[in-house]
Amino acid sequence: MNSSFAIDLADETDTTRLGRALSSVLRAGDSLLLDGPIGAGKTHLARALIRARLGEAQEVPSPTFTLVQTYGSEPEIWHADLYRLSHSDEVLELGLEEAFASAICLIEWPDRLGDILPDNPIRLSLAPQGDGRRATFHVTDRPDLAPALRHDMARQRRTEAATEFLRRAGWDKAHRTPLAGDASTRHYERLTWQDAPAVLMDAPPGGVDSVADFSRIARHLRSLGLSAPRILDEDGDQGFMLLEDLGDDLYPRCIARDPALELPLYKAATDVLLHLQSAAPAPDLPDLTAAAWAEAAALAIDFYRKSILGDAQGRAAFVATLSSALTRHADGPRVMILRDYHAENLLWLPDRNGLARVGLLDFQLAQMGQPGYDLVSLLQDARRTVSSAVQTAMINRFAKGCGLEPEAFRTAYATLGAQRALRILGIFARLAAQDGKTRYIPMIPHVWDQLQHNLTAPGLEDLREVCDRWLPAPDPAALKAVEVTCAFR
Repeated sequence: MNSSFAIDLADETDTTRLGRALSSVLRAGDSLLLDGPIGAGKTHLARALIRARLGEAQEVPSPTFTLVQTYGSEPEIWHADLYRLSHSDEVLELGLEEAFASAICLIEWPDRLGDILPDNPIRLSLAPQGDGRRATFHVTDRPDLAPALRHDMARQRRTEAATEFLRRAGWDKAHRTPLAGDASTRHYERLTWQDAPAVLMDAPPGGVDSVADFSRIARHLRSLGLSAPRILDEDGDQGFMLLEDLGDDLYPRCIARDPALELPLYKAATDVLLHLQSAAPAPDLPDLTAAAWAEAAALAIDFYRKSILGDAQGRAAFVATLSSALTRHADGPRVMILRDYHAENLLWLPDRNGLARVGLLDFQLAQMGQPGYDLVSLLQDARRTVSSAVQTAMINRFAKGCGLEPEAFRTAYATLGAQRALRILGIFARLAAQDGKTRYIPMIPHVWDQLQHNLTAPGLEDLREVCDRWLPAPDPAALKAVEVTCAFR
């Protein structure tokens, strides 16, 4: 199948970015046919591509007079300029026909090839456009090429902007190491310079996660004596932040090293919630209605059910029933909640005192909500199983600390747990369908089990009936169906 697409290049830097992006998608046997008038940027692009694979120090002369330059990479790269050829038979003398099968070939003035063409070449025409140029591609059987190139060029621009932010902050000479990401669009790097650590947070503007929100909530948490990272520098317009490095001792790692730490670590995390909810909330936090919370959980229909059964049937009944359950059991006075309060976002800082021993991450989406919501997030963790003894102890500890009647709280807790589990099922399916992130699919059965346990609570019979009717269980066939919805398969 033949297809065409164009990428506008505003300047020489954009041309360089395109060359680097092409370097990451070309493989052995690929030929890039570079067309365009003299001065269109063909050699500039080829040079950027070659240096991206071999290093910026690589000398890349123009092959105008040598006709062909070869580079001993893996695979080998052939860069040819055929402008001076007078007949296509001369191509045979250059050895290009053999190179087409095994090397990456970059061919300027490809019209000189005549009938000696590589199989399924990538044709790229460069033409002046304003102060820059337009790159027009003609390809066969490469539907991945356009999104891959655009994504890679956007990533390069983001990396360049991050480097500029670090230069202004005085950290541009730091050693940078990527940190594991999550389901969001944020990215993190650990920085080390002169034995001092820090963390670069990259939250592209326009997304749900806002640097301004992170900064505002972090300062509020620190004003309460809690261990949110100190903010060393920030650029809200560009979406960058330089943060205190709280280390690597996430709760799961600490507990894996010493299982006896599970109870004291979860006690400390529960006490942080009690302290946070006893204080005045940060100003101007969103406060959603029960209907809005139910609508958020409809992702379970929109993505989880749809990816398995191919339709979104039952959505209206699902939202109405969940909204009713939330209104009856979990719609009382609001407190400040952090929303993603679970083990992977908590660090153990034993050298600090009291509640400050719990390091806090990923709180920028804080809002007003039900007292039990963050406790559900903590104890009904999608990524790890919290022991039943610890769950029971923490539920009792929290209810007592809040002065809540135990049985009523347990029903509210189960209702909030059902809402959260339903929403997570939808999020995991959406991450596969829209973002190609299939690593969350193996967690779906665990979340499903949490949902089923919550639905056994008294008062949730109607919700259990709706879920039983409209949501399929995640058996192997269902999980495979979720996986194959991945947009990048």
